[in-house]
Amino acid sequence: MTTIPTWHLTTDLDQFLGLAGDFLQSRPAHHTIQLTVTDTLRRRGRHTYGDGDPEFGVLERDGTVTATFFRTPPGRIMTTRLTPDEAEALAAQLADQSSELPGVMAEQDTATAFAEAWRRRTGAELEIGVRQRLYRLGELTIPNPAPPGRPRVAVAKDREQLMRWHGEFVQAIGEHGAMIGSAEWADARISYGGVTLWEAPDGTPVSMAGVTAKVAGQIRVAPVYTPADLRGRGYAGAATSEVSRAARAAGAAEVLLFTDLANPTSNALYQRIGYRPVADFTAYDFGPGTGTGQR
Repeated sequence: MTTIPTWHLTTDLDQFLGLAGDFLQSRPAHHTIQLTVTDTLRRRGRHTYGDGDPEFGVLERDGTVTATFFRTPPGRIMTTRLTPDEAEALAAQLADQSSELPGVMAEQDTATAFAEAWRRRTGAELEIGVRQRLYRLGELTIPNPAPPGRPRVAVAKDREQLMRWHGEFVQAIGEHGAMIGSAEWADARISYGGVTLWEAPDGTPVSMAGVTAKVAGQIRVAPVYTPADLRGRGYAGAATSEVSRAARAAGAAEVLLFTDLANPTSNALYQRIGYRPVADFTAYDFGPGTGTGQR
């Protein structure tokens, strides 16, 4: 007889990390978002990403954690890799509790399995939001020649610039329900030197590359942004290679980044400077349920 997996749900971050911390750190590349988001919540407070209480889930089989999820309302649910039956069980458990979800993001097969299970349970419409590829840095290749200018770590005087560029970046990628506001993002990044600007020779910032704080030995490059009228001049590649070099120098065992698969330019750029594919991720957005799903 097959046992239906039962998820343990909680809004207690410490309880979640006590149960799932070792599991998340066992695959720091694949679990990079879970690691960095929970680290940010731990350091900056549970409402860093919005007024709603963060939600967490842990799945154990025979006393061993095999999967987790988190959600920072109003954002999508984010899960680790799930088997089809684990995805089905999670969708059923959340639907039975009348949970309303705007969507899911996970590795491609997992996201599809959960989205289809959610549709069956709730009758919700599904729409692909974004497809991303996770890359890991191999041997770093510094662009040569570099564009004119130099890198500089952003400081407090750059706050307005960072806020404006973060807002433009979020709008450009279509993530209007961003996990964190531009002001909060800028303050957090400035606090640990988490953004490097590429400056033109006259000192004007022309591009930026951010990095997450190091957790479980990994640092993720995010975001990389150059205003539209300054693109095609090598600024993004120079800024990205600089923060990648600095991450390695800071002791990161793994340096990671995500790209939008719909953007061949950025995918080619990151591969030229040494990033290699790890896994593909997909985000689904859920429309209103019809009430005709299988409860």
